[in-house]
Amino acid sequence: MPLNRRTLLLSAAALAGSAALPHPTRAATTLRVGYIPIIPMTQLYVLSGEGWAKEAGLELTTTGFQSGPAMIQALASGTLDVAYVGIGPAMIARSKGVPLKVVAANVIDQVALIGRGPLAEAVAGAAGPADGFRAFRAAQGRPAKIASLPAGSVPDTVLRHWTAEVARIPAADIQIVGMGDEQVQQALLSGAVDGASILEPTLTLVQSRLPDARIVARAGTMFPQQPGAVLAVTEAAIARDRAAVAALVRLHVRATAFAKANPDRTAEHVTAAIGKGLVEPAVMRAALTSEATNFVDDPRAIVESTRRMQAFQQGLGQITDPVDIDALFDFSFHDAAKAG
Repeated sequence: MPLNRRTLLLSAAALAGSAALPHPTRAATTLRVGYIPIIPMTQLYVLSGEGWAKEAGLELTTTGFQSGPAMIQALASGTLDVAYVGIGPAMIARSKGVPLKVVAANVIDQVALIGRGPLAEAVAGAAGPADGFRAFRAAQGRPAKIASLPAGSVPDTVLRHWTAEVARIPAADIQIVGMGDEQVQQALLSGAVDGASILEPTLTLVQSRLPDARIVARAGTMFPQQPGAVLAVTEAAIARDRAAVAALVRLHVRATAFAKANPDRTAEHVTAAIGKGLVEPAVMRAALTSEATNFVDDPRAIVESTRRMQAFQQGLGQITDPVDIDALFDFSFHDAAKAG
């Protein structure tokens, strides 16, 4: 049937109108992310702050926790898909039957022991840490009170390892107190404790505000090549949307490189995420470049030290059923991300 001029014009107008209509877009994939508000979770702050997650089609709903053990409960209840958490709680969660995989590392050698006042002076003036703690108890009439995160956390495990295996401090000379990260900082600043086994930015912040505070045992010496925070994902989330998990790991690797190359911009993201107006940007930047901040992303970098940590935690009775370390890790996502 021949087309007249009017029909052609109407058809052209209809085609033009349809081209102008917005094309339907794929709905963002939601991942429920738990994290502890500390510097070792910097990759999360960067990939969120730079807007990469949304660009990749990910909607991250985040929930902050004050300690890893508290996050284990959320993982066990099925209310989280992803956990930016310490390797210690990740192992404990897996030993309790929570099906999760470590798909990337965050940092290594991030825990140091900071002392203040009489304890810092006693250790500085002694031949070794054990002599310093002994001198403190003799002078003060009590053991040194050391704060850390709750039992099972990486800072607590590292402290107990250093006490028993490295410095060999008698149990009578030290009292370990577990609490949340913010409470550790407050306890140090108020003088409620004599020291703390903790991470950045608390280490730098406390030294910037207390002239009598100093590092008593440096990061890496308490538990050499200590594994730290990791990116863990539930097996249910992997089965439900493997592509979303792969996208998150790619962004995590990208954020690791960004944090190393751009400390100023990274400090802005970290301050916005966890500073809450209480940490000056200059202090946050110093914390990000301190010897206690060593960003990595390859999970293979922490496998052997994780085995050693688990063995030590078993000795403490924190892990009654040992975890299959090889089954805990899934290297496939990181391998794919590095392959491009």
